[in-house]
Amino acid sequence: MRLSLLTFFSVISLYFSAQPLNNWNDQKIVVTRESNVNTIMHAEDLFKDRWDVLAQPQFWKQIMLLSPDSCIVNVGNTRQVLFKMSNKEWQAQTEIQKTAFKDSLKSSLNLPVESTINVTVGKSDFYKFREVYPSLSKGVEEFEKNGVDPWYAQAILLIESPGQLKKSSVGAYGAFQLMPDVARWLGLTVNDKVDERKNFERSAFAASKLISRICIPESKRILTRYNIAYNENDLWFRLFVLHVYHAGSVNVAAVINKIQPTQGSQQLILDMWQNKAAKFGNGSQNYTQLALAAQLILHEMVYEQCDEISSVASR
Repeated sequence: MRLSLLTFFSVISLYFSAQPLNNWNDQKIVVTRESNVNTIMHAEDLFKDRWDVLAQPQFWKQIMLLSPDSCIVNVGNTRQVLFKMSNKEWQAQTEIQKTAFKDSLKSSLNLPVESTINVTVGKSDFYKFREVYPSLSKGVEEFEKNGVDPWYAQAILLIESPGQLKKSSVGAYGAFQLMPDVARWLGLTVNDKVDERKNFERSAFAASKLISRICIPESKRILTRYNIAYNENDLWFRLFVLHVYHAGSVNVAAVINKIQPTQGSQQLILDMWQNKAAKFGNGSQNYTQLALAAQLILHEMVYEQCDEISSVASR
């Protein structure tokens, strides 16, 4: 009898240990359009702390929706939009003409010498929001099944390789753009014959483990070093973790060491957008700006096209 009880409690213990420890139902919404029902993460935090009005995500929102035959002339460090122009017209100029054009703009705007004028081409050919949308619900489900904050699944799917299955120039592949060595370390088979990064569920499993085993713990370690308090559900903390996912903890630690922050908040992320260190460069700065912009586009797309939206917590 005692053996049976021990066996019973062991089974119960194993069952509950396999269940997600967290519940994100209060942050999920069910979106219904015609016969399609999808569960995604809401975007309320973007508006609560006014991330939505920041120049950087607003700039990238325009770029994500802009055709590649057009470009936006902007101030590099602030992403202030100056004007749009034809990409063909811009490319027709010589390098000397382009430099002279940028210098004249800096002079007319009284910008510091070290400021840069960027000409950024539209990227609507890459950011395919309608195509990636059906996979968001699957990503949210897979991450939550693994006990990992599903917000990260949605954020990564929207910006890494949205609606496409392409291999990057450095070898990252799959919906979550995992590098081969990282994927293998996380348990995926990647060789000449089989590449499990192509499989959505397996790729989501590996990405969720990367977030939970490396990115979140490393983010906490970096912040703790500066005695910075955090709440894992705060948007600034989630964005911080995304920076670790993209740039790696060593490079994030380097830029934080340069900033020397005293508290965690939106300002910390803004400071990261303005500073570089080690291999934390322009692409790293842009990463969370893109994440915010994509969430804004998703929010607008969902509310413009849905038949019904309800909170998972209220169902």
